[in-house]
Amino acid sequence: MASSFSFLVLAALLALVPWQAIASDPSPLQDFCVVDKKSPVFVNGFVCKNPKDVNADDFFKEANLDKPRVTNKVGSNVTLINVMQIAGLNTLGISLARIDYAPLGQNPPHTHPRATEILTVLEGTLYVGFVTSNPENNFLSKVLNKGDVFVFPVGLIHFQFNPNPHKPAVAIAALSSQNPGAITIANAVFGSKPPISDDVLAKAFQVEKKTIDWLQAQFWENNHY
Repeated sequence: MASSFSFLVLAALLALVPWQAIASDPSPLQDFCVVDKKSPVFVNGFVCKNPKDVNADDFFKEANLDKPRVTNKVGSNVTLINVMQIAGLNTLGISLARIDYAPLGQNPPHTHPRATEILTVLEGTLYVGFVTSNPENNFLSKVLNKGDVFVFPVGLIHFQFNPNPHKPAVAIAALSSQNPGAITIANAVFGSKPPISDDVLAKAFQVEKKTIDWLQAQFWENNHY
């Protein structure tokens, strides 16, 4: 009886292995799977174009990532290159972003629900960090200089801040998903449509409802373009 139970436990654990392996973007089963933008079929990802119809432009974008971007009121601009911009990224599990920071600008606390991010500083200095999950909520942070690299684990809240009051900063980030997604914490909590009940948020943040009402009345600008 004990051996039968052990076998069942082992079988259950082995069954979980492939599930864990495909918890992020699935691995491709062919050389590529370029998005067929004309297909009416909805799948987890995108339907493949016939390989005979694929050409080099499916893997190319004149993105001008060498040129600075105009930043918004929080002082940043994220230029994301994902599967929506390059159809050939479908099923390849990778995307790219250029991030511009104004002096004292920040890419505010946010998460990528489907991707780990690795960031390198091209110009300037950045103060970066992330917070681990409950219950510890440990805060890990670092000051990065030109050429430094930092990793933000998938799903964790993180940010980047340019501490220099006089000079901008620039970074390039690679993300482990063709469509990493981004949830900016303040925008999601205080700028949702329709708004979350101020009773709920006042209780959650342990503040008066008028404070929540003021926050919800602000314009929560997106910095992802």
